[in-house]
Amino acid sequence: MRILVTGSNGQLGSEIVALQAQESHHQWFNLDINELDITDKKAIEQFVMSNSIDGIINCAAYTNVDKAEEDIEVCYKVNRDAPQYLAQAIEKVGGFIIHISTDYVFDGISNIPYTEQDNPNPVTIYGKSKIAGEQNVCNSCKRHVIIRTAWVYSSFGKNFVKTMIKLGKEKANLGVIFDQIGSPTYARDLAKTITTIINQGIIPGTYNFSNEGVISWFDFTKHIHQLAKITSCKVIPIHTADYPTLAKRPHFSVLDKTKIKKTYNIEIPYWRDSLEECIQLLKQ
Repeated sequence: MRILVTGSNGQLGSEIVALQAQESHHQWFNLDINELDITDKKAIEQFVMSNSIDGIINCAAYTNVDKAEEDIEVCYKVNRDAPQYLAQAIEKVGGFIIHISTDYVFDGISNIPYTEQDNPNPVTIYGKSKIAGEQNVCNSCKRHVIIRTAWVYSSFGKNFVKTMIKLGKEKANLGVIFDQIGSPTYARDLAKTITTIINQGIIPGTYNFSNEGVISWFDFTKHIHQLAKITSCKVIPIHTADYPTLAKRPHFSVLDKTKIKKTYNIEIPYWRDSLEECIQLLKQ
C-alpha cells in the first residue's frame, strides 16, 4: 500500500518512520508541516490523488495545551479542520485513515479507566478541538480508526521523560505533581500497534491505547531517575494547585485498552519495561 504519514517529524511520526524498514512491502510518504500544509484542503486532495495514496496515518496535531487556550483559531484549524480534510480526501479514493487523539477528550474526574463508550467532556480548548477532529474523521471517512492515547514519550522529540532526565542532572530538588494519575505511552509501542492494524486490516472504530499499569507523574519521575541512574536530585511530591497552568490538567487519565487488545489480538507492554527500553536508547 501507499501510505501517507503526516506529522512525520514528531514523536509518534518519527517512531513510525523508524519502523518502516521492517514494513518495506508498503510505500511510505513521510511529510511534516514544511512539506504539506494539512490545513490546505486542496493541497491534501492533490497530494492524495497524484500519489495514489491508499491510507493516511495522521500524527500531526497542535499539542501545546496551554498555548491553545489563547491560540484558539490555529488550534482548531490543525486539530478539527485538518483531520476532516484528510478524511474527506482519502474517502474519495476508498482509502483509510488512522487518526491519533487524546485522553484530553475526557474531563479527568473519573476514578475508573475510561472506555471508548464513555461520553467525552473536554474542559480545555485542546481537548475540545481534538474531539471535534474525531467527529469530523468519523463523519468523513468510512474506513477510519481513531486512537486515543496519553502521556506520550519517545527517544525522539521533546517529552516528559527527556525533560525529567535533563532537570534531574541540573537540579538538587525537583517538585513533581503526585495527584494526577495516568498511564504513560511509549510512542514506539503505539507505532508498532498502528502497523499491526494496517497489516491486519482496518476495523473501523475508536480505540484506546497506552502502556499497561497506572502511576502518577511523581512516581513516573522517580522511576525515570532510577533507570537513568540519577541520584543527586531529590524528587518532591507537589499538588496540582502548587503548579498552576493556563489549561486545566485531567486528574485521572487512565484508559481501558480491552477493545484494541481483543480486536487486534495484541499484547501491550508494561510501562516500566517500555520506559527502560527508551532510556537505554537515550543512553546510546
